[in-house]
Amino acid sequence: MKKLFTFFAVLAMATSLTAQTPKENLLKDWERARAYTKEYLDAMPETGYALKPTKEMRSFAGQMLHIADANYGIVGTATEVAPTVKDLEKSNDVAKVSVTEKVLASYDFAINAIKNYPDAKWAEMIKLFNRFDVTRGQVIDKAFEHQTHHRGQTTVYIRMAGATPPAEKLF
Repeated sequence: MKKLFTFFAVLAMATSLTAQTPKENLLKDWERARAYTKEYLDAMPETGYALKPTKEMRSFAGQMLHIADANYGIVGTATEVAPTVKDLEKSNDVAKVSVTEKVLASYDFAINAIKNYPDAKWAEMIKLFNRFDVTRGQVIDKAFEHQTHHRGQTTVYIRMAGATPPAEKLF
């Protein structure tokens, strides 16, 4: 019993030493998402960037550029930082190198906007898409959910191209 108590005491101390602020945790998640998305971009062969599972669906590149557009637009709305780029998806770019650069730049934009936004303003209510009354923090949560959703969809695209998607990256 004494060993068990000692184990939990040491675990509690270690946990308290590594505790992070909510913003630090959020930034860690966005940085992980950036790295994970890069693994997806790298896993898809160049020839797969134009791949569309059906004619009605976005191409792999279109999915990734859609993520980038939302990273700029939604995070920019939440943080009051004007997006530096927009309408990337409409470019119809299917070149692996340029799509990768554009998508990673959108993550850099999001990470920097979140990092520099005052903590005191996260609870402020705003209107998202002129329809939803939400806090700025909830908007960031939705942006994160959005990029996760669309990146997950591209797992099928990568398999259809004969490649292997990256392994799960929860932490």
